[in-house]
Amino acid sequence: MDPIKLPSNQPTTFYKGGDQISNFRNAPKNSNPLKSEDWIASCTHGHGAETMGQSKLPDGRFLKDEIEANPEQWLGPEHIKDWGVDTKLLVKLIDPGQRLPIHAHPHRDWATVHLGTKHGKAEAWYILTPGEVFVGLKKDITAKEILPLVENQEIDTMLSMLHRIPVKTNQTVYVPAGTLHAIGKGVMVAEVQEPEDLSILLEWRDFEIDGAKEGHLGLGFEKALSGVDLTKRTESEVASLVSGEDKYGSVLVQESNEYFILERLKIASEEQCRPGFAILITLAGKLEMEYRDGKTKSVEKGETVVIPYAAGNFVLRGAGEVLIARPPPK
Repeated sequence: MDPIKLPSNQPTTFYKGGDQISNFRNAPKNSNPLKSEDWIASCTHGHGAETMGQSKLPDGRFLKDEIEANPEQWLGPEHIKDWGVDTKLLVKLIDPGQRLPIHAHPHRDWATVHLGTKHGKAEAWYILTPGEVFVGLKKDITAKEILPLVENQEIDTMLSMLHRIPVKTNQTVYVPAGTLHAIGKGVMVAEVQEPEDLSILLEWRDFEIDGAKEGHLGLGFEKALSGVDLTKRTESEVASLVSGEDKYGSVLVQESNEYFILERLKIASEEQCRPGFAILITLAGKLEMEYRDGKTKSVEKGETVVIPYAAGNFVLRGAGEVLIARPPPK
């Protein structure tokens, strides 16, 4: 079983963007302004959908179906023993042509109780273009206090309650489940997250979505807000979620390792990589990937590859830079 290059997989979203994804992938500009995300190696469907969001392989098969048919080759026996037939991973390219709405994703414990899902949605961003993001509350607030702000769409008030973080290219930001956040306009990110599509929207006024109907996961806002962390984070606590732009190897803060691993590798001539299910994004350059039995595959900037366990140890040769996302260790 070989690593597989993946085509773009851009489900329609409720916010504008996507031009930077086209540029990054060296692809024609998408005519639909709501194609602002690219779900990479996705076995996850959009909330309330059946297959929307799932990745198809070049031959037209869904990756999810292929993994379920050959789980040990794709995931490996240790992974299956620890996690079952579950990649534990979703990676996206996100290009917001407008500031994303203020929202949060619930913790898996809450999601299991209230929605019956296996995962919540902790996430982390690798910053591809600089700008600003908003993460965490400056002060405590109660659900009773924030509910009228949501119902009346008092956006400026709610945004002022969040920490504003200037971000540079190659920094990372970890967003714990339940934390209110928003990505600024034009800040393209590679996002690694738990494989679930669960958002509690506090803002929707300028977006292509009926948030009053769809923003609470079908639970009503009073119950949905119980899945949002409404306690304050200090400036130092928020700063501890951000890594520096010069970091290589495992680039996310240690707290995130419970959910996923993200590695940044700079290849000057050759880099040895351990085996295991992984998702690779080529950030720069042109590389040759050598894997099981001396087979090779070329990869270049903008290309994405899903790597099965059965490919074994693999080597990257040439000059370039990549991100490699992996499931969490047990």
